[in-house]
Amino acid sequence: MVLSAMNPGLKRLPARFYRSDAGREPVREWLKGLEPEDRKVIGEDIKEVEFSWPIGMPLDRSLGRELWEVRSSLLHSRIAWVVFCIDLALKRKEGGRT
Repeated sequence: MVLSAMNPGLKRLPARFYRSDAGREPVREWLKGLEPEDRKVIGEDIKEVEFSWPIGMPLDRSLGRELWEVRSSLLHSRIAWVVFCIDLALKRKEGGRT
């Protein structure tokens, strides 16, 4: 998943799913294969990062080298991680700091 530093509307960091040259979106495909309850929790957590960036632990944290994670707590003591990066090229275009 790629989070863009552009700011359409109220989102501080709008999400875009990675798309391969062949047009596949593996994160979106993974999400669609989950149970509806799990998909809802993960989607709400991604939305929280989009609107409230930066948040910090326990929801998101840096993995270093411009990679971040969204950590979602699911039912039955399970955890899901969605790894994302911030599109720094768009941030530079806006004149923001990198």
